[in-house]
Amino acid sequence: MLKIMDKPQIQIVDEVDNLIGHKYRAHVDLATDIYRSSSLWLTNTRGQILIAQRKLTKDKDPGLWGPAVSGTIDEGETYESNIVKEMDEEIGLCDVLPRRVTKIYQNSPRKQFICIFAATVDLPLEAFTLQQDEVEAVKWIAATELMKDFKASPDKYVPSMGMFIARFHK
Repeated sequence: MLKIMDKPQIQIVDEVDNLIGHKYRAHVDLATDIYRSSSLWLTNTRGQILIAQRKLTKDKDPGLWGPAVSGTIDEGETYESNIVKEMDEEIGLCDVLPRRVTKIYQNSPRKQFICIFAATVDLPLEAFTLQQDEVEAVKWIAATELMKDFKASPDKYVPSMGMFIARFHK
């Protein structure tokens, strides 16, 4: 098992996303510290969205469904380099260049700037290689089905999922 000091530190920023320092995850104060993350909204040409279920053993949002890929920005990374790394690590997706869509600030339940990327690929579920300690499952879901399920059971999804749905499916 890795010790806390063996893991990279994450970037801590101010209210306008200026880098002000780095902290180990275990030392981040979720009530006051603001950090950076990136997320990928992945679609296919059939109008489906790839969603990922967080590993059941995660300390934050275990078992909840969210965008295909998400990751916290480590020391020395950019939003762009992080999303490319996370795509490869979490679902085995490489050789795809995602486009930057927007950056938003989320202040609940944790304070973070989320840089949102999007891409379109036509791959079967079997083509994805899931990171064993991060991702429980992935599935393609029709946009209308996702919106219906989110409306009926928002507690099955990560806190930012409503923002993603609103952004991509008005």
